[in-house]
Amino acid sequence: MPERDRARTEYRVNCDPEGIIPRIRNFCLDMDGTVYLDNLWIDGAKDFLAKLTATGRKYCFMTNNSSKSASIYVEKLLNMGLVIEPEKQLITSGHATVDYLKRKYPGKRVYLFGNPMVKMEFEERGVLIDEEHPDMVVTSFCTSFHYRDLCRLCDLVREGLPYVATHPDFNCPTKTGFIPDIGSLSAYVEASTGRRPDKVVGKPEAEIIEYAMRTMGAKPEESCVVGDRLYTDVKSGVNNGLYGIFVLSGEAQLEDLPDSDVKPHLIFDSVKEIIPYL
Repeated sequence: MPERDRARTEYRVNCDPEGIIPRIRNFCLDMDGTVYLDNLWIDGAKDFLAKLTATGRKYCFMTNNSSKSASIYVEKLLNMGLVIEPEKQLITSGHATVDYLKRKYPGKRVYLFGNPMVKMEFEERGVLIDEEHPDMVVTSFCTSFHYRDLCRLCDLVREGLPYVATHPDFNCPTKTGFIPDIGSLSAYVEASTGRRPDKVVGKPEAEIIEYAMRTMGAKPEESCVVGDRLYTDVKSGVNNGLYGIFVLSGEAQLEDLPDSDVKPHLIFDSVKEIIPYL
């Protein structure tokens, strides 16, 4: 038997032998690599979403990418033919970070290392942005910074201010490969200051899952995270009392499983293969 076929048999791809999916009423879905690639739906993804709705299940999109505001994602989905309720069906690591800041650091002035649209969204959601006299530092996935912004960030971190990052990803996938994400920024800042973020909020951390459960009105034991990354998507489910479903339509593949400390509950080639079990 070819090695790939042996792996598919060993890991039981495209099946649900323990009847897990009928127990799941709430689906937290990663976006790029899980339901679409760039601007194209993954085959069967829209049918999958329609079946979730038709069977009375809830779903939300949950992304670590904090370089964009919610309106950008809503517009992208609309252009792809899908209308969602953003306050209930779209969760970014930025949203979860705002929630964390308002609960843990109420009223604190924040130096936000981020794109202008993200700074605006933080302010609209009640975070006080102050670049001159901040009480703390928050880093998001910024794609527009100047070197002086990086110097300012390191200065503030070096001063010992509380330091929060929206998510841990080292790279962000694009249609031409990968670009450095916030994890790479954190490594740069650590090399300069000797400090890592005091807190990371996005997948796979508990904060974004707790925020998602409150937003959806969901119970962890009746919920799952579906995604193409083991160390963020699937891990966020497995480590926080939800089911973790691994799809092979994006970044990680079966050959990544033996070296991973994350063991998904279920594995499917894509969300299309989940449809018969709903």
